[in-house]
Amino acid sequence: MNGCARYSPSTGTSTCNAPFSSDLAARGSSAFRFPDLNSSPDLRHTEGHMTDDTGLPFDLFSTTAGAPTRCSAERPVCPLARTSLESTLFHHMEAKRSQATANAEIARPVPPALPVPPALPWTVRLQLFMLVGAYDLALRADGTVNRFLFSFGDRQTRASARPDALGVRSADVTVDASRGLWARVFSPAADQAGSPLPVIVYTHGGGFALLSPASTPLDGMCRRFCRELGAVVVSVNYRLAPEHRCPAAYDDGVQVLRHLSATGLPDDLGVSVDLSRCFLVGDSAGGNIAHHVAQRWISSPPTSNSIRLAGIILLQPYFGGEERTEAELRLEGVAPVVNMQRSDWSWRAFLPEGTNRDHPAAHVTDENAELPEGFPPAMVVVGGFDSLQDWQRRYAGVLQRKGKSVQLLEFPEAIHAFYMFPELPDARKLVKEMKAFIQSSKSNL
Repeated sequence: MNGCARYSPSTGTSTCNAPFSSDLAARGSSAFRFPDLNSSPDLRHTEGHMTDDTGLPFDLFSTTAGAPTRCSAERPVCPLARTSLESTLFHHMEAKRSQATANAEIARPVPPALPVPPALPWTVRLQLFMLVGAYDLALRADGTVNRFLFSFGDRQTRASARPDALGVRSADVTVDASRGLWARVFSPAADQAGSPLPVIVYTHGGGFALLSPASTPLDGMCRRFCRELGAVVVSVNYRLAPEHRCPAAYDDGVQVLRHLSATGLPDDLGVSVDLSRCFLVGDSAGGNIAHHVAQRWISSPPTSNSIRLAGIILLQPYFGGEERTEAELRLEGVAPVVNMQRSDWSWRAFLPEGTNRDHPAAHVTDENAELPEGFPPAMVVVGGFDSLQDWQRRYAGVLQRKGKSVQLLEFPEAIHAFYMFPELPDARKLVKEMKAFIQSSKSNL
């Protein structure tokens, strides 16, 4: 059977002078295949017209140029007509797909905009860049720390008996030489002290693995706390992970309290202190440590105890779990300092080997949290640009449900570790809130 080679508009028929197989060969094996009109779910054939699944007909025998493509009665569908029909069908189906895609784009919900971190002074941005950069370089993939490398980004300040511009002096005190446990004590100059001062036992952050009381930002913060809170600050140099995993840091915190209870502070301090107004304060990982030290101290205090825990102040405490919270997901790649990668590394370095983030050391945010009778009043500080904020609110909720006194203090624009930078307004507001919390303890005596 011969195939149609061309169409004659005057007669409405095609002249067929070439075999069908030759026509296909000339068109090549890559030619568009004619669809099966009877089996296509989107196309239905109805007497010279085709309807799609919308029910709208279109002419089977029209071309893109508008001319009909009909073969003779003896040869109803010839290759040329088939080619034109294929082209028509192809363009119609492509138009349908484009319209469907456009409709889907319109119907698709617009994803929420990423949160915009607060504008920070260039001095804060520079300090964060140096500290976080040193942090990332020091943490090895095998779970160890390159402490030599980190030392280049960890500026140190020596203790000095001479009062600084704030009228604060400092001294390093050995607590237990066998485990390298010591503390830096910050106190106001003797002539500035009046009545006995409250004592703040402070545990620093750093992912359980980095920093010390001698780190310049932490030294400066403790000096401000001493001056502005009117307290003696004892900053604990606890043993660091991964060389010393949990519960080493908790043991060190309890040992510092035992040392204070047994021997008090150095005689040459020049000021009197009131150990019945002792506060545990910790930031980030130090906040986690402060909670567990309080829990241990209240559960089993020493026989002869001169220390009364009047309260705990947890600054963006480091709690967690296997779950990924909404804030962790929303702020990933947005919030500075803490992200999921750094957080996971810290938990792996700190928690006992073979455990996960649901370990009781990390997961203090559900009804299984151990809170002994007499657990001290707590202030929990939360920042709106801290990915740990959901865990911190859950912790405060657990305290409240278990009948403990808790004050939840939120700073919507605060990043993690904002309290280390006195140039930030929220850091100054925080100190005022801390002072009010400490002063309120007098009425509970």
